[in-house]
Formats: sequence, C-alpha cells, structure tokens
Amino acid sequence: MKRWFIMLGSVAALVVVIGGIWGYNLSKKIAAFKAAGQPKQTVTAMKAAPQSWHHQIAAVGTVHAVRGADLSAEVAGIVDVIRFESGADVKAGTLLVELRAHDDIARLESLKANARLAELNFHRAEAEFKAQAISQARLDDATATYKSASAQVAEQQALIDKKRVRAPFAGHLGIRAVDPGQYVNAGTTLVTLQSLDPIYVDFYLPQQNLETLRVGQVVAARSDTYPELKFSGRISAIDPKVDADTRNVLVRATLKNPTHQLLPGMFVNVDIQVGKALEYLTLPKTAIAYNPYGETVFVLTKGEAANGNAAELVAKQVFVNVGPSRGDQVAIIKGISAGDQIVTSGQLKLKNGTPVVINNAVLPSNDPNPKPVEE
Repeated sequence: MKRWFIMLGSVAALVVVIGGIWGYNLSKKIAAFKAAGQPKQTVTAMKAAPQSWHHQIAAVGTVHAVRGADLSAEVAGIVDVIRFESGADVKAGTLLVELRAHDDIARLESLKANARLAELNFHRAEAEFKAQAISQARLDDATATYKSASAQVAEQQALIDKKRVRAPFAGHLGIRAVDPGQYVNAGTTLVTLQSLDPIYVDFYLPQQNLETLRVGQVVAARSDTYPELKFSGRISAIDPKVDADTRNVLVRATLKNPTHQLLPGMFVNVDIQVGKALEYLTLPKTAIAYNPYGETVFVLTKGEAANGNAAELVAKQVFVNVGPSRGDQVAIIKGISAGDQIVTSGQLKLKNGTPVVINNAVLPSNDPNPKPVEE
C-alpha cells in the first residue's frame, strides 16, 4: 500500500508540473496575442471627391430614316434596264429602273403627229375665222380637237414616265429586289431608298417627364452594335398627345449620322440631359452597404495600435443618405465629407474599430458609363 501511495503522489506531482508549464506557455501566448492587437484586414479604399452630375432620363428608342421609301412602279411591266448599283448613294431625280415601254413610245409619237396636225388645223381655222370665212362653230370644233390631241400626248407621256422609276429624294439605296426581264406588278418593291444623315430616333417616356422635356434638348444615343460610339443630337418633336393605354408620350430626336452607322430599324439607348449640372460626392456602388435600417459606408480614420507604439488605420461605420446613381457610381447627399477615405471593397470583414491595410492593386469598377466587356 505504501508503494501505491508513493506512486500516486509521484504521478500527481508530475501532472501538476506539466499543467503548470502548459498554463505558463498559454498565458504567454495570450499575452503576446493581446499585445499584437487585432489582425489587420485588407481592403480597397478611395477618397470621396465631388463630381459634376447632369440629371439624365434614359429610354430605349427605334431608329427611323428622315426620309425612307420602298420604291416601286405605278404600273405593271417588264423590267428593261436597271441603272443603279446596290448600296449606292444617289441624288434626287436619279433614274433607277426603266420598264419596257417601246410600244408606249411608238404610240406617243403617233399621238404627237395627230397633235401637230390638230394644231395646224386650229391655227388655219383661227385665221379663216378672222377673215370671216368660217363660222364660230368650226373654230370651236378645231380648238377642241387640238386640245384633246394635246391632252392625249400628255397622258401618254405620263404613262411612259410611270415606267421610269426615279429617286424621289437623295439617299442611300438598298439591295435591288428585281432583275432585268422580270415582270413586276404595280406596287412591287424594286429597291429601298433611305436618307441616313441626319436620322431620327423615336422613343417613349412616361408622362411624368413632360415637365422637363423641351424641343432642342441635347440627347446622346448608344447602340450595342457600336458600344464605343456615342451619337449626339437634339429633341426635334414631342407628340401632342399621351397614349391612353400606357400613359407614355412619343418623343423624336434628330441625330447626326455622317458615317451611316445607324440604320433604320435599329434600337438604341437614349440619354436626355435635363436641368443644370450639380456637384455630388461620388463613390462606387460597391462602397455602399444597403440595409433595412439604412445605407452605411466604412470611413477610415487614424487610430492607436494595440501596443501604443504606432498609429494605424481603423474602420468606422457611418450612415449616409444616397442620391441618384449613374453606371457604377452613386451620389452621396449626406454622411461624409470631401476627402474622407472610404472603403470600396472588403466591408464584410469589418466592424467598428477593425484595423485595416489598403491594397488598391485591384479596384472595383467606378465608371459612370460602363460598357459590356467580353471575356
């Protein structure tokens, strides 16, 4: 029994010694951890600065030609000559297509001959009447015959002219839809003609915007076909009535299109500048935390390190009032001042008093007019 007591005492003493050593080491680690303070979190940050904001109304519009038509002949016939190339620019009055008109031209010559004879008879009858050689009735009959023959010539000439299709205005031709020798009915489309510079864009806006809309306001249009280009213009007309079903009003703007890149039928995104330019403190949208109880940002301020030896940046959460947004940016109405350093990404790791280190190697997007980027 005595040996057992001695053994148990030795084991207990050993446990006490080991526990004391472990506890001592643990206390040193805890003390060292406390001395080191909280670990620093890496964030991106930027200084809040005022930027000029011009209030804009956005809409989606459809492009229309200032003048556009599908050209066709007024009468049926066989295509005789095509005098244009697909895609060419033509002047007003340019002859484009001729339908076969040989028999019509021959009839016109016959009618002209009859008209010349009727004219001679009229002048002869007029001279005889002055000499009192014929009655008024004979003169009236010669006059009527002459006028009827002249009208028949004009009618036949008009028929021939209808078989010659000309450009009604200057513009850009499309792809021809007929070939020589093809029979076409009256109204069959031969080619399309579009006037492309300037060009119209029509779009609808809610009736609430009528108060801010004026003829002559500056607009800018962008197409996803040419994401790098901006087409400028001005509002040229506002429809005098509001659609009763949608409560929207139709607006037309005239855009410059010197290179003919905008084509009728395309859709474009339209921005209309309204009001005067304003100055707002501007931050990327990623800097704002949206919560049920309000919007917040983290402001970086100078604080004392845990060991008291050096100053460091710490995060402070503040409430802000946000204003309008544009692209990747949002305006701040209240809550921060110009020059405040604001965390733009990495907020999920932060709370009040968290020390941070800034690394702006990769920054969040901060573009007022972002464009799609293909990877």
